[in-house]
Amino acid sequence: MSTFTKDYVNYLETLITIFTVDKGEVKVLLVRKSDDPYKGYWILPGSMLKNTETLEDNITDAVLDQTGLLSVYLEQCYTFSSLTRNPEDRVIATSFMGIVDSKSAEIKREERPEIVSEWFPINNIPKMAYDHEEVIRRNVEFLKKKIVNINILKILFPSDFTLPEIQKVYEQILGKTFDRRNFRKKFIALDLLEDTNEKNIGFNGRPAKLYRFKDNIKQVDLF
Repeated sequence: MSTFTKDYVNYLETLITIFTVDKGEVKVLLVRKSDDPYKGYWILPGSMLKNTETLEDNITDAVLDQTGLLSVYLEQCYTFSSLTRNPEDRVIATSFMGIVDSKSAEIKREERPEIVSEWFPINNIPKMAYDHEEVIRRNVEFLKKKIVNINILKILFPSDFTLPEIQKVYEQILGKTFDRRNFRKKFIALDLLEDTNEKNIGFNGRPAKLYRFKDNIKQVDLF
C-alpha cells in the first residue's frame, strides 16, 4: 500500500525555450494561450507530464505537437517550484533549452494552423503568462554559459555566415560589446573557419566575407 498522501502529489510540466538566430537577431519561439487562465497571453511551448512518460519523451512530443519543429537540439536547464507559479494547481516545471538554425526552423517546420506561434527577439519579449518570463530569463543565462562553446554556435550557424553576424549574436546573448577588429582577429586565430571565397552581396552596407565552420573541429571554448 502506498504511503503517499495528497500532500506529496504534484503536477509536473515541461517548458522549452527554443532559440534561433534570424537576420542577426537572437529570438525565442512563443505560443499564444487559447484558453483561461491568461487567455491571449504568450507562453512557452510545453506539456503536462503523464505517469507513463519521461521528461525527455514529453518535451520531444511537446516540441513536435506545438511547434512543428522536427529536429531541435535540447538540454535540460532548471526546475521551477514556486508555490504561486500556477493559480489553479501545484505545478512544478522543468525547463529545457532548445537550439535550431533559422533555415531549419523555416523550411523543416510543419504547419500547425490551430496554434498561434511567433518568434520574438530576446530583448523584446511580450507580456507572458505564469512565470514564463522568468523561465526565459533563466534559460538565457543558461545559454550564456553554453554559447562560449563552439558546438552550440555550429548548431545556430550550420552554413555560411559573416563574422559581424557572429559578433552580433555574442553581444546580444552575453550583454556586452566587442571591438570589431579584436573580435575578428581572435576568432580567425582559433582556426575554426574556412573562407568560402564568397561575400554576402545584396545586403545593406559593405559586403562581408562569408565563412563556414571546418569539419571535425575539436571542442573549444571561445571566451
